[in-house]
Amino acid sequence: VQLVESGGGLVQPGGSLRLSCAASGFTFSTYAMSWYRQAPGKEREWVAGISSAGAITNYPDSVKGRFTISRDNAKNTVYLQMNSLKPEDTAVYYCYTTKRGTAYWGQGTQVTVSS
Repeated sequence: VQLVESGGGLVQPGGSLRLSCAASGFTFSTYAMSWYRQAPGKEREWVAGISSAGAITNYPDSVKGRFTISRDNAKNTVYLQMNSLKPEDTAVYYCYTTKRGTAYWGQGTQVTVSS
């Protein structure tokens, strides 16, 4: 299983970014996927989840209405569209899935929200 995130960077408050996570090594279309983030000195935090077919999505209140998770099963890729970004969204963002009880994480991509 390999998860490779991309799309992070520096953005001003109120701006947008779209993260991508390219998956390989498993039947992507049959697994739920999630995004997490970890800010310096803080615990890793779940920020979005999507079902295997993409019909069901979930978010914590901290990002609901600003972040949108989606997936393209033909491309084995999951996305995180982030709008109205705030300085407190600054973190390393990770792609995540579980397969037969084993957790898999990508290497993460840095998102920095600053003026």
